[in-house]
Amino acid sequence: MRAVVAVLLFVSAVHAALWGILQDKQEAPDFKGMLPSVSYAPFEGTAHPDVDNIPTIERIRADMKKLATITRAIRLYSSTGGVELVPPIAAEFGLKVTVGAWIDKNSDRNEREIEAAINLARRNSNVIGIVVGNETIYRGEQKVDDLIELIKRVKKSVNVPVTTGEIWNIWRDNPSLASNVDFIAAHVLPYWENFSSAQAVDQAVYLYQLLREKYPGKRVVIAEFGWPSAGYNLLNADPGPFQQAKVLRNFVTRAESIGMEYNIVEAIDQPWKFFEGGVGPYWGVLNAAREPKFSWTGPIVNPDYWKLATIALLVGILMSLPILSMAAPTALQALVLSAAANGVGAWIATVFAYWNGHYFVFGSAFALTLGLILLVPLILIAMARIEEIAAVAFGHLPRRLLVKGRNMRANPADAAYPKVSIHVPAYFEPPEMLKQTLDALARLDYPNFECVVIINNTPDPAFWQPIQDHCRALGERFKFINAEKVSGFKAGALRIAMDRTAADAEIVGIIDADYVVHPDWLKDLVPVFNDPRVGLVQAPQDHRDEDRSLMHYVMNGEYAGFFDIGMVQRNEENAIIVHGTMCLIRRAAMDMAGGWSSDTICEDTDLGLAIQELGWLTHYTNSRYGQGLLPDTYEAFKKQRHRWAYGGFQIVKKHWRRFLPGASRLTPDQKREFSLGWLNWLGAESLGVLVAILNLIWVPIVAFADIAIPDRILTLPIIAAFVVSLGHFLVMYRLRVPVKTGQMLGAMIAAMSVQWTVCRAVAQGLITEHLPFARTSKGGLSRMSIEFQAFWEAVIAALLLAGAGVLIATNSARQIHEIYIFAVVLVLESLPFLSAVAIATLELSRANSFAFWRNTAVRTAELIGLRPVALPVAPPQRAGSEVPRDGR
Repeated sequence: MRAVVAVLLFVSAVHAALWGILQDKQEAPDFKGMLPSVSYAPFEGTAHPDVDNIPTIERIRADMKKLATITRAIRLYSSTGGVELVPPIAAEFGLKVTVGAWIDKNSDRNEREIEAAINLARRNSNVIGIVVGNETIYRGEQKVDDLIELIKRVKKSVNVPVTTGEIWNIWRDNPSLASNVDFIAAHVLPYWENFSSAQAVDQAVYLYQLLREKYPGKRVVIAEFGWPSAGYNLLNADPGPFQQAKVLRNFVTRAESIGMEYNIVEAIDQPWKFFEGGVGPYWGVLNAAREPKFSWTGPIVNPDYWKLATIALLVGILMSLPILSMAAPTALQALVLSAAANGVGAWIATVFAYWNGHYFVFGSAFALTLGLILLVPLILIAMARIEEIAAVAFGHLPRRLLVKGRNMRANPADAAYPKVSIHVPAYFEPPEMLKQTLDALARLDYPNFECVVIINNTPDPAFWQPIQDHCRALGERFKFINAEKVSGFKAGALRIAMDRTAADAEIVGIIDADYVVHPDWLKDLVPVFNDPRVGLVQAPQDHRDEDRSLMHYVMNGEYAGFFDIGMVQRNEENAIIVHGTMCLIRRAAMDMAGGWSSDTICEDTDLGLAIQELGWLTHYTNSRYGQGLLPDTYEAFKKQRHRWAYGGFQIVKKHWRRFLPGASRLTPDQKREFSLGWLNWLGAESLGVLVAILNLIWVPIVAFADIAIPDRILTLPIIAAFVVSLGHFLVMYRLRVPVKTGQMLGAMIAAMSVQWTVCRAVAQGLITEHLPFARTSKGGLSRMSIEFQAFWEAVIAALLLAGAGVLIATNSARQIHEIYIFAVVLVLESLPFLSAVAIATLELSRANSFAFWRNTAVRTAELIGLRPVALPVAPPQRAGSEVPRDGR
């Protein structure tokens, strides 16, 4: 434990050191003077001035008091809607004012604006100029000649200089406009012209000189220059707080040195300008709370940097504390977990920084909040997977796992053999398949057992008569029951089997009708029940027909992952999931738990959890003691997964109260394993579909409304979670599952392919109480459906890929990095749906046959002149597997 504590302290120290090393400090010329002019709009919040954002005298007076400390003058953009209050209040603080008259296509408003501007100039001696229109020609709302007439009209009415505000190239290209104004008020905003922050000042100075040379003797004023402190990049333009501070400090220094007249846009951030794209609200030198966003002297730093570092460190430390409660973690294990915890802490600090540094309308606040809420379970899932990687790769060997030949003890020669009653439920099962199951049970190397075969709701004698005859042939140990009207699905049949069980049977074994068990199944596992605390022993599912097709080959690899990874790790905390085959249950434990229940369609898992809630011990072995048959088709595979997911959700609804403090004998570790297990399976798949659909809804908003999803707090974590999931699958399979690389990759595709299926099951579990039990078709009785088994997955995948294409196409001119990252997220989110399409397509193609690949290899060898090589008929069958002694 001392070593673990030392590791946690080391990781925290490294984390703190990284914050210190990575702190950004930039140099720029000091500016200790007063700005000659800044743009000012007296509005607050996100409401548009044309709607209901009317400034108050108190707000304006407070702003003027603040601005009088940093500037000598202000520029306004309109003269109505409350802005007319500004000039007289500005005079109280010694501020000069350049009045603006807002001009657009509305002639009535234009008249009101012009009259108001004229009156302000006549009545307020601190008005030093009037700007008639702001980028009116650039927006196409007035023709040059019409605007000139308005300017002439104002000039005749006032004794102050009159001009209009336009982008520099409008002045360059319209000499007539320049000749009719008292001075050129040019807007030079390099951000909107795709220049980087490093190029911005040089570009502004160059354009200032260009206009001076174009109009010698004419007064030229840079009426707008600025740089946004937040928002998205535009080609090379890179907004940000450091960039804004550096650009403005460099600019004012250069401007002062060459005698340039200029106005900085703008004084105060304007959250209502969200319609100007992601950067619209962030041009102010003061934030919306009227606080300075940067210092004009000294190094440029983030004033909140160490607050954020403290948040990151505290979160990292708090999330690392549970490591101390783990059972003997290794130093490397603690290192990985603590590093991940501190990584989450850094991300949370980033979220705080983003939230404090941005403004939100209701829609954006709702979207961001929803995104963060959805990320919480995503991060918990990623952390759980990192923990599992650390446990398997760097932790101790499994301590509770029953390993054949190592910690399984045979019954002493003079010990009694507890009687075992093996129950085999069957419903419309192929008789020859079921006969193989019964023959294997007859070969069990165990002296004291019986077998109860119950065929339920199968009136066709072709299915039950051969089994009845076979049971008679096998002897009195084999009891046959044909129950024609059984309610309660499989659980109902098993309850009938319990009624016919021998009174002296102490242990009940459950076998699916397709399982061929090994002779030593009972001999090896029944002795575990010598410990009176043991209520259940589970062996893994395995299959003997993976060589039927390539699809079955990858399906079997997918099943193996759960039984060699998840079940092994859950067993360490006495928290295994019980499966309705290859399991042995103490009869007393079953009776205490109430027996088989029909209120879920996963009666086996339900009973197993109930037994654990009563405090019984459970044990697991990953040694294979029997092989069954894989689902016949991809449709059957998906139906089975749907049943498991729907039943799992039923179990969550049924048992969640037992997870409350004191409600059962479940340990905290057991509660944690089940909770994370449900979240990791049901939650992860459902969350993946939900996020994908929400992102599809966002595509048109991002593509056409200039609203980019923040990458560091939303999209990059999604990519990181995907990388963790991918790494978890590959690492865990390599360390624990004895399959070849090709089967491992196929298993990954098969696992991803059921995301939509699981999500549908969870959604149905939310709105329905009971769905009928759907038998998984095995044994070759079912045929492939004529319907394509991944239709909806294909639709969603196509929409996601089309959405990514739209984002890339519409972003080609702007090249906003966040949008490209969002497109990558859409592509990643399409992979589970594409996996389903791939398997459904494979099932229908010749490539699904191993013979196709063998023949292809032979033809290829002949084509290039090599001697054909005989290939194996099928992959080797895996009879059993164990966790290697090195834990990997």
